[in-house]
Amino acid sequence: MSETASRKFSRVLDILEKNSNDPARLIPILQQVQDDYRYLPEEVLTFIATSLDLPPAHVYGVATFYAHFTLVPKGKHILKLCDGTACHVRGSEHILSALHSRLKLSAAKHTTDDMLFTVECVSCLGACGLAPVLVVDDRVYSKVTPEAAVEIVDKIVAEEGGVPPKAASISTPKKEDAIV
Repeated sequence: MSETASRKFSRVLDILEKNSNDPARLIPILQQVQDDYRYLPEEVLTFIATSLDLPPAHVYGVATFYAHFTLVPKGKHILKLCDGTACHVRGSEHILSALHSRLKLSAAKHTTDDMLFTVECVSCLGACGLAPVLVVDDRVYSKVTPEAAVEIVDKIVAEEGGVPPKAASISTPKKEDAIV
């Protein structure tokens, strides 16, 4: 392998080495690579296939079979909005609209240009009694309103060093609203 390729894939090489270059550990390898890159770049999948002596179609097939994996770059902060029956009935579509408006996203565009946020609408988060539910990274927010969702985003933007736009008088989500 050339020095340039070695440098470009050094993180992947470390992951492969930690997994003993074992093809049977393909899923944990892909999970670790995705944790590192926040998605699975095509050239990395090919590199993994070559390194493990697997057909690229096999590696790609595993990466596209499991919903956990993504071939599209995601933002640093993942917002998962439940749109299951209970959340939908309690207004999740209004929350999604508010998030799209605040982050300049759409049904076709899920990640902000600065790669800070990705908004995903999911079928169910299994927290129907807390509907509507928004999970930001690993933090669960219950009984979310559109205003509270925007306030959560603005707080993250401020923590990241950005300046959120002037917010209307929206109450900040309380710690007790988050389930940790």
